Amino acid sequence: MNTPILAQDVRPEPGAIIRSCILALDLGTTTGWALRSHDGLITSGTVSFRPGRFDGGGMRYLRFTNWLTELDRLSGPIAAIWFEEVRRHAGTDAAHIYGGLMATLTSWAELRGVPYQGVPVGTIKRHATGKGNAPKEAMIAAAKARGFSPADDNEADAIAILHWVIETNGGLG
Repeated sequence: MNTPILAQDVRPEPGAIIRSCILALDLGTTTGWALRSHDGLITSGTVSFRPGRFDGGGMRYLRFTNWLTELDRLSGPIAAIWFEEVRRHAGTDAAHIYGGLMATLTSWAELRGVPYQGVPVGTIKRHATGKGNAPKEAMIAAAKARGFSPADDNEADAIAILHWVIETNGGLG
């Protein structure tokens, strides 16, 4: 008789998120990321998932999967992931890309038992700048005020998400 194999719940106990390796993402063709390692060191950057001239439609998602796996291998294990939850997009292509990246992220996390949560754009902007509709320049300025040198607004947003997670214990207070 075959017994089903159940995924083991590897989530950290409540309150342990802050001591764990956590990842914050601003999903898009140019994805901003910020990671707090086990020792408290914060690193951040951007990574492009723009398809090459001869790539098929799914290559950006395969590259994203490989990037997550490599980040987890080198810096992890990643205990939890937060991402910017976008409800409105500038265009159809942006919406499709975001949806594909989010599906890839959530599938990757589910397979590994890594909890993930979206954070509304207004929540992130309000926490970083005091205004829920802050422009990109204000988000970059907020990251610089914390001592970072973001390459663009994508990295600044990821830094803001990570600081929101750390300072609110992932939204739990």
